[in-house]
Amino acid sequence: MVWEIPASIVLPIYFFAAIAGIALIIKLSKNKTRKISNLRFYVQILAVVVIFMGLILGPFDQPRWAPLGVSPRDHLIGTEILGNQLPDGIPFPVLACYYPNGRTVTCPIWQLQAYIFPFWSHPRGYEVTYSTTGLEKIGVVIGSLVVAALVFGRAYCGWLCPFGLFQDVLTRIRKVTKRRHRTFSESTSKKLSQSRYIVIAIFLILSVIFGSYYIFGTELIPGTIAGGPGGTEAGIVSSINEPFCLICPMRPLCSLTQAGIGSINFSYISQIVYGPFGIIGGYYSSINLIVLTLVIILSLAYRRFWCRICPLGALTGLFSTFTPFKQIALTKLEKNEHKCTKCGVCKRACPTQATDMYNKKGGDVTESKCILCARCVELCPYEDTLKIKFAGKTVAKSRNWLEEENKKD
Repeated sequence: MVWEIPASIVLPIYFFAAIAGIALIIKLSKNKTRKISNLRFYVQILAVVVIFMGLILGPFDQPRWAPLGVSPRDHLIGTEILGNQLPDGIPFPVLACYYPNGRTVTCPIWQLQAYIFPFWSHPRGYEVTYSTTGLEKIGVVIGSLVVAALVFGRAYCGWLCPFGLFQDVLTRIRKVTKRRHRTFSESTSKKLSQSRYIVIAIFLILSVIFGSYYIFGTELIPGTIAGGPGGTEAGIVSSINEPFCLICPMRPLCSLTQAGIGSINFSYISQIVYGPFGIIGGYYSSINLIVLTLVIILSLAYRRFWCRICPLGALTGLFSTFTPFKQIALTKLEKNEHKCTKCGVCKRACPTQATDMYNKKGGDVTESKCILCARCVELCPYEDTLKIKFAGKTVAKSRNWLEEENKKD
């Protein structure tokens, strides 16, 4: 029996908890070069509970998903509030895995793949009914991504993404062991950044190949026709539909975390079969686990390693830091070239090795690698040199903390 907080008081509890936490962090953070970072860490944790895991929102113990445990998989915001346009959840530019969680918010990478194949023209999804075509569903997902990116840019990656929080925890673990982080050369960092677009292109092309019968009328891969030889009701080939999900490190991390805290029955997610990509379970594959292990090792050495190659971050950056989107984006990192002394603190502080805030003369220095974490802003020792602005209003700016420290002495 799981206790569920009444819906009428859930939002007020969240609101007051968030306000109280923010006030305490601002008041108790004596180190002025860590105030924003401490606030961001708190917001990340809050986002995991409220947005990503949805464990408090409920509803729980739904009979349809009884084997899964208490995760709120029947809370379909897309259906209940927006009609049937988004029955799988609202596209949200963070790695909020569809598989073990509810459908309050959903990873857009999963949706883009699934709506190409197997649900391009199939009226039934995973326990949901679609009233739109594949092209219309994809249009809704991309439109949602564009709007989200134009409003907050890659701040979703820096402030809300649960996998970003996981990497930040790994960074804190490394600091406890007093080991210095490693950095890539500028050329390697640039190549990693470019690889993000190759990754998303490869998996979208694979999805198109799988869904070729429904899109072009030609079956390129046997078993991709609904009800055909080797296929299933929706034409699913073994477990290789949504191919990126087979390597995404968030999928096993999310499944195992929720199983660990008791919100999913481990016996359910651990059911395995042997497929073309090794051991494949309902919620993760052997490849997933290998990728997650590699990402953990690399993230202990290089700050925010996954963010450098994340295809979802690439899409968010594409729609917020490249022309014409850059010109109308609301959230920006700006630099005053007249106050910058080229000390290099900002470049050394950036967890993803963004360099435009150092290399560019001034103005809008937001780039696709920038996750708007504001670490460069809080460490810059010169007043008003770096600012994060939203809709033209300054929300964070650099302070002359060197001078403030000297006054105290």
